Amino acid sequence: MHDKTLTQLAASLKSGEFSSRELTAHYLQKIEKTDGKLNSFITVTGEQALDQAEAADKARAGGGDTGILTGIPLALKDIFCTRDVKTSCGSKMLDNFIAPYNATVVEKLSAAGTISLGKTNMDEFAMGSSNENSHFGPVKNPWDLKAVPGGSSGGSAAAVAAGLVPAAMGTDTGGSIRQPAAFCGITGLKPTYGRVSRYGMIAYASSLDQAGPMARSAEDCAHLMNVIAGHDVRDSTSVARGVPDYTETLNAPLSGLKIGLPKEYFGDGLAPEVEKAVRDAVKMYESLGATVREVSLPHTHYAIPAYYVIAPAEASSNLSRFDGVRFGHRCKEPIDLMDLYKRSRAEGFGEEVKRRILIGTHTLSEGFFDAYYTKAQKVRRLIRQDFLDAFEEVDVLMGPAAPTPAFDLGAKKDPVSMYLQDIYTIAVNLAGIPGISVPAGFAGGRPIGLQILGTHFAEAQLLNVAHQYQQATDWHLQLPAIAEENA
Repeated sequence: MHDKTLTQLAASLKSGEFSSRELTAHYLQKIEKTDGKLNSFITVTGEQALDQAEAADKARAGGGDTGILTGIPLALKDIFCTRDVKTSCGSKMLDNFIAPYNATVVEKLSAAGTISLGKTNMDEFAMGSSNENSHFGPVKNPWDLKAVPGGSSGGSAAAVAAGLVPAAMGTDTGGSIRQPAAFCGITGLKPTYGRVSRYGMIAYASSLDQAGPMARSAEDCAHLMNVIAGHDVRDSTSVARGVPDYTETLNAPLSGLKIGLPKEYFGDGLAPEVEKAVRDAVKMYESLGATVREVSLPHTHYAIPAYYVIAPAEASSNLSRFDGVRFGHRCKEPIDLMDLYKRSRAEGFGEEVKRRILIGTHTLSEGFFDAYYTKAQKVRRLIRQDFLDAFEEVDVLMGPAAPTPAFDLGAKKDPVSMYLQDIYTIAVNLAGIPGISVPAGFAGGRPIGLQILGTHFAEAQLLNVAHQYQQATDWHLQLPAIAEENA
């Protein structure tokens, strides 16, 4: 069962080949036997999942109006509030937090009949590119246990790649869906900012965070987008715009598609094996009827500096709520209120989170706000305009999702070298446009991802472009050896 895509599993459930309970039990058994090597889950909700599966089977047997996702098991990044389930955000600060309500994404998936198997590991408060910053320990890459899975949605990516779950939800603030999808050889979509509700998704950087699906194929992601996309009155940044059927145009031909290759994405720092895989993928698109031209995104090199002013500033504000008073970790025997604040936060937050809070607090302080934060927002506008100008000339942009394949655990000791891993993904969040990473080859046994970018609300086109590539290749169907263990 684990070697099937979500779409194939849905067809099998509909035909009665197996029940949702049998499918759910299969995945729970895989998690129990395999995840000790990967550490991709923080919490597994086995009993709850089996109860949900039985309810899904009854709904199907009753002949009622059941959707394509009814009875499909999924996993949730541990950043989505899930009623009566621990929602830790990968942090000691929230290790004891049991969410009292569901995030909108969780609510919509539940209403669609999906089964939640549990909550996946992640970099603490979504701050990281390797999933080594989790209070619950690092996640390992299913393709090579010595390698990182990427971050911050590394647990979701690893679980899907290892066949522990057919799909999972992630979040993307600066590449945290696309980069781990690339490192783990799966498909990951970061929607347009505002396309999917952020209500109940614990905030890192509110103007950048966006939830999205991670699965084996673009078709799988399209089915998930049909459920999670849409306006939410509880999220003031949610866009009131109609939601198309993302599966409707998957099979549209690509003849006449205009592809742009940003010259800034193929310069120094890009590993030769990654560049070759990306250019081979572009040649495949040409054979499918697309035309290719070089374009320029001239402010790309400012993306990382701008991001690491804006995101930490927003994090500094968002994380101020974790003070040891209302919820989360509280230090023992505080002397006074100030001691409670100081020790609760010092004990509850990890090193990378503390680093970003300090940076953000500094950039927002009097005398530095205009010099750093205001200037970074002006640069953000220039970066956004670069993309809009490019999309006047081409339909989509293509390039690498990351400069290298997955690197070894512990290899990036310097924070700046870790930040540079997101050089090709961060600008997309600053501009608020959608992007998708699809498997496009291997180097040394580790996956390589092709990143495809579109203009605002062009998710349907991105999914179509990705799906057509996956119809012509089989990179997305390959599984690591660990997926076949305990099959």
